[in-house]
Amino acid sequence: MESRGTNNKIVVILGPTSSGKSEVAISLAQKFDGEIISADSRQIYRGMDVGTGKITKAEKKMAKHYGIDIVSPRTDYNAAKFKKYADKIIRDILERGKIPIICGGTGFWIKALVDNVVYPEVAPNWLLRNKLRNKSTAELFSTLEKLDPARAKNIDAKNPVRLIRAIEICKSIGKVPSTECHTELVSGSLEIPKPARRRGRQVQYDNSYHFLQIGIKIPKEKLNERIKIRLEKRFSAGMIKEVKKLHLKDKISWKRLESFGLGYKLIPQYLRKEIATKDELFEKVYQSEKDYAKRQMTWFSKDKRIIWLPEYKDIEKEVKKFLNN
Repeated sequence: MESRGTNNKIVVILGPTSSGKSEVAISLAQKFDGEIISADSRQIYRGMDVGTGKITKAEKKMAKHYGIDIVSPRTDYNAAKFKKYADKIIRDILERGKIPIICGGTGFWIKALVDNVVYPEVAPNWLLRNKLRNKSTAELFSTLEKLDPARAKNIDAKNPVRLIRAIEICKSIGKVPSTECHTELVSGSLEIPKPARRRGRQVQYDNSYHFLQIGIKIPKEKLNERIKIRLEKRFSAGMIKEVKKLHLKDKISWKRLESFGLGYKLIPQYLRKEIATKDELFEKVYQSEKDYAKRQMTWFSKDKRIIWLPEYKDIEKEVKKFLNN
């Protein structure tokens, strides 16, 4: 394993779905004595394995992983809970002299760690949620846009779970705190601490962590091909059967499954005969995965600190330079 400098450095490997993030993160963990924290908003759920493309048992043995299979699909989990969980794991990894490697495609969660965003402790409003769940994503977005135009500009407008949560926060405290600064809810008001201090490609935050964000650069045509191949493997591995089990055996409602989006939204429609054939289902899921990858890249493109690299050898070289400086 490579030697490294001070132990306050964190590597982030990000990119769109099917770009090969996990493989890169595992290789880096082996090379630089690292441990991996998954930043995937679906892989945290137990039983959602095939549809989320979780790493295999063999891959888990290659590098220590966190943030996978930690809660039931019934659990209401969000960026605030993830940050609290990940902060604790990061401290533990660093205290043991190892390198934390954040790996995932959920940009909102990654930003929570990199920019040290502390989200307001707003309790779930189930009456409001039940009312909002009957609305379309377009209606939810329109509601949020009226309540908080700034948050509406950077939210995933196709994600009903995030739209509902943002509206919920707006109704509770007036607006969703900006992710461009540190924010903390203190005695009902928003307290904004000092901003991060930039130092070249790296960023030093008030918690003294240094982050290196590397994005997997891949041409759109190649990415779409990889999405299709990966989806074919998931269908063969029992993706439909998995959703059926989650509903019938684990008693996860159709509404809850559909809230996770992508295949978990479309497969219930197929099982209810609302999508006629498996071929039609595949094409719809394939299109939804491509659209999701596009939204991911739109989010990531806003962060100019991300270094986009196409080859593993270049990524390893950048990480080595970062750790040894």
